Amino acid sequence: LPGSLAAEPWRSHAARSVAIRDEAPGVRGYDLELCDGAIRAAYRFLPGQFNMLLLPGIGEAAISIASDPQSPDRLTHTVRAVGNVTDALARQAVGDEILLRGPFGSPWPLGALEGGDVSVVAGGLGLASQRAAILALARRRGAYRRVVVLAGAKTPSGLLYAREDAAWRAAGIEVERVVESADAGWRGAVGLVTDLVARCVDGRRAGVLCGGPDGMMRAVAAVAAGVGIGPERVWVSMERPMSCAVGQCGLCQFGPFFVCLDGPVFRYDRVARLMEVPGL
Repeated sequence: LPGSLAAEPWRSHAARSVAIRDEAPGVRGYDLELCDGAIRAAYRFLPGQFNMLLLPGIGEAAISIASDPQSPDRLTHTVRAVGNVTDALARQAVGDEILLRGPFGSPWPLGALEGGDVSVVAGGLGLASQRAAILALARRRGAYRRVVVLAGAKTPSGLLYAREDAAWRAAGIEVERVVESADAGWRGAVGLVTDLVARCVDGRRAGVLCGGPDGMMRAVAAVAAGVGIGPERVWVSMERPMSCAVGQCGLCQFGPFFVCLDGPVFRYDRVARLMEVPGL
């Protein structure tokens, strides 16, 4: 793990919210700043990693880091209120404090994909685990041939970061969005994100970075295989309950793997058979 904080994985550090945004119904973005200047200066992360956010007396939750890796002094976490910790976080205001430890986990393989195409495929909140990668790809756009973001949601209001599409396109990234159910104001595609993969991804030279529900990621991998992308060129970001984030509690065990240590980013050929097991 990058950065000096990795040597103390159990130590939490105080952080304060410096900005809070509504991203979608029930989903907010929190920009956090570590309170200690020395800790803030030492913190580094890679796209795809996550932090553990702790509210004393309530609990701790693993949340992807969704901000620019080149600006680690301001850490964005996009959170859906679905449990004790995230519900309590939704009640916080700018200036409130939270405890943070991390970063943890494996990153997206951006270095290994240099010189080729990169297709970022996301369903719903899955795009939160990929935003840091998109920002890194935009900064080093010349290191890749074609970069495409394909994002889907159930409804237009569920599309994350839609206001950033113009900036991503200006950086040379193609952006396509799709919804399962359109409203009166929607002018884009209607269907599934797998439809975009079949239409927009060049199987001869693409690497696929996929985030979203397990079923959606399996479907994306199947469509990718149909256009000539083998499972060794597909990476998925797994979401599992976590408690310790250091492979001790076993809560996130996934077959022979611990998602907190071996993931959350996995090459698909390593986990494809495991992802077919219901409830694993």
